[in-house]
Amino acid sequence: MLLVRGIEPSFRWRAFTEEILDLAESADVDLFVTLGAWLGPTPHTRPVPTTVSSDSEDIVHRFDIARSEYDGPTGIVGILNHGASQLGIPAFSLWAEVPHYAGGPPSPKATLALVSRLEHLLDLNLPRGSLEAESRAWQRGVEELASDDEEITEYVRSLETAQDTVELPEASGDAIAKEFERYLRTRGDDDAKG
Repeated sequence: MLLVRGIEPSFRWRAFTEEILDLAESADVDLFVTLGAWLGPTPHTRPVPTTVSSDSEDIVHRFDIARSEYDGPTGIVGILNHGASQLGIPAFSLWAEVPHYAGGPPSPKATLALVSRLEHLLDLNLPRGSLEAESRAWQRGVEELASDDEEITEYVRSLETAQDTVELPEASGDAIAKEFERYLRTRGDDDAKG
């Protein structure tokens, strides 16, 4: 296993990509995995959501993951995965969603979620060192930050409610559509009264 850790380059993407892909090719890598995190509307009080995707039909079926549907600007992850695929190296991306209000990276809790998901996908055990303790400390720090600010506390509650609603078994597409239609009808009645 080769591990390359670093920040997405701002310049010289082509040289960076070529160097990484040359290393992968010379080491006879048989699977290319990119890991990353993005800031999003997720509560710190819940498990970190992870997303796995690939453009390769073989990888999608092999790991039972989503086919990448993204169509838009890309970063180094997209470029590396595309380059690996061009070399015949199967590739997928694994992302963690980090609460945007939590002060930014690093997030040991997100790192732990990535490691756990990667272990599950590849059926292996990775050394975690102090990652679990760091994750708990990060969680406590964000809880302190949130408890000191009523606006953040309220925002976190709304994120929890939204996530819990989506994860309910009855939150099917039909149930959500009916609830939204009910909301629109109620709103229409309020507008007519106002």
